[in-house]
Amino acid sequence: MVRRLSSSREDGDTERQGSVLLPRLSVSPLRQVMRRLLAALLVLWVTVLLVYVDRDGYVDDVDDHMTFLDCLYYTTVTLSTTGYGDIAPGSDSARLVNTLVITPLRVLFLIILIGTTLEALTDRTRQQWRLNRWRSALRDHTVVVGFGTKGRSAIQTLLSTGLGRDQVVVIDAYPQSVKAANAEGFAGVEGDATRSQVLVRAEVQRARQIVIAPQRDDTSVLVTLTARQLNPRIKIVAAVREEENAPLLRQSGADQVITSASAAGRLLGLAMLSPNASSVLEDLIQRGTGLDLKERPVTKAEAGRSPRECDDLVVSVVRGHRILAYDDPEAASLALTDRLVVIHRASRALPEPDERRGEAR
Repeated sequence: MVRRLSSSREDGDTERQGSVLLPRLSVSPLRQVMRRLLAALLVLWVTVLLVYVDRDGYVDDVDDHMTFLDCLYYTTVTLSTTGYGDIAPGSDSARLVNTLVITPLRVLFLIILIGTTLEALTDRTRQQWRLNRWRSALRDHTVVVGFGTKGRSAIQTLLSTGLGRDQVVVIDAYPQSVKAANAEGFAGVEGDATRSQVLVRAEVQRARQIVIAPQRDDTSVLVTLTARQLNPRIKIVAAVREEENAPLLRQSGADQVITSASAAGRLLGLAMLSPNASSVLEDLIQRGTGLDLKERPVTKAEAGRSPRECDDLVVSVVRGHRILAYDDPEAASLALTDRLVVIHRASRALPEPDERRGEAR
């Protein structure tokens, strides 16, 4: 279900999309059964009327007169395929109507009353059971707002670190994007992420982190404000197109802000001035190939040593809320509470979890 924040925004989005998205109605299994029961009754009464109109063409073993009750009785035993044989079509017209009309109605009756009803019961009940189980088991997951280029790339990077697909929930306003996320094995929520009820459906209040990568900067700000209100402890990483909007996102509660337009522009400029440096930087960004840029805790063996003595190439030392350069005099001796931003080979294993004392910090 797509909702807009204002009428002007709705008009702009409608012109850009060129289509109207209607909300999908959720029908309970009981209502599904009632609808099919009414359809079956409609088929039953249509057949009764057909038999009653041509009642003179039927033979009754009890008496020679076909009443309305007799027509109703014959219709029920015929559509249910019971067929006692005490009433049977005798004339050519009655037999023709039975062959061409009542027999197809009998098949339709059985499909409506039995096949479709069972399918509705089993399918809807199973889907509701899966949804309830998914919601009850979902904890410390990752919510990704926007399944575009930025959102997909962020998910692929997170998956390369060992995050399971069942721990990712995608929110997008476009149904085709949600279907694409489902096809790749991710749970999806269709709707406007600026609305709190949409974020609640994605269980943001119990999520560990959220990646906000919509197409508009104002959407990023509103989603950040709403997510921070629902979950004050959630880690928020948001993307903006314009660098001037980055401070506003940080004030809204984002922990990290990535400026996509300026970052791409700097990379283009670097590629012109120093193509090799640009290739190395692109290699660092693409996780899993060549060199990787990673943040990790200081191991026990590295405590008290200089950053230059570490096995990995240390770029920065994170101490508290400060980021120190590798050659900063304050970072000359590493502490166990420090974290390191390092460059290492993609195939090289990082320290085991029991050595990462600061991982949960």
